[in-house]
Amino acid sequence: MVLKLFHCHEARSMRSLWLIHELKLDVEVETFSFGRALRTDDYLSHHPLGRVPCLVDGELTLFESGAIAEYLCETYDSGSLWRGLGHKERPEWLQWVHYAETITVHAASLTQQAIAISDPLLRSATVQKLETRRLEKAIEVLERQLQDRDYLLASGFSAADVGVGYSLHVGRLFTDIEAFPKVAAYYQRLSSREAFKQSLPAADAKNKIYTQSNYWLTS
Repeated sequence: MVLKLFHCHEARSMRSLWLIHELKLDVEVETFSFGRALRTDDYLSHHPLGRVPCLVDGELTLFESGAIAEYLCETYDSGSLWRGLGHKERPEWLQWVHYAETITVHAASLTQQAIAISDPLLRSATVQKLETRRLEKAIEVLERQLQDRDYLLASGFSAADVGVGYSLHVGRLFTDIEAFPKVAAYYQRLSSREAFKQSLPAADAKNKIYTQSNYWLTS
C-alpha cells in the first residue's frame, strides 16, 4: 500500500518526506501552499490544526513529525535508521528525534518574523534577536555532540539525523552555521544525501515558504 503525505515545501513535513525517501518507500505526496489551503474542511478532517505533516497509511492517519518518524521506523525500517526497544542507543535516539523540534521552534518564530508578518513595521527586532540567540544556543549543543563523531549517534546515521538535519536546513537561513564548524560539516554530509535532495522542492516550484538563500543578512 502506498503512503500518502500531506506536505508544504520545506515545512516540517520535509522531515517525513526525507525519511520516507531514506526508507525507499512509495509515497503519494499532496503539496499545499502554506496558509489558507490547509484550513479547508476536507484537510481539517485529517489534521485538526490544519498543519503539516500528516501521514496516511491505510486506515491510519498520523500527524506530528516526531511521531511519524517513530512510526515509520518501527513499521518499515530494517534496523539501520531505528534504534528499537532494547538497543543501547534507543534512549539517545529518542532524545535527538525530539530535540529536532527544540531547534525548529526557534526557526519557526524567526520565519514568522521574517516572512509571515509581511509588514516590517509589525516585526519585532527584540523577538528576532532573542530567537536568533536561542537558535544558536540550540545549535551549540549539536556542536558539542559532534566533536568526536560524524552523526548524532556513535553507531552512525539514523532517523534522528533526519529530524535534526531538517531543523538545521531551516535554521541556517536565520544564522550563520559556519560559526559552528562541526555542525556546518554535519549539515554538508546530510544535504549531500540523495534522499535529502529528493525531499527539496524543484527550483521552479510554486508556493515556497523560503525564497531567499538566507534571512539573517537581510533582516
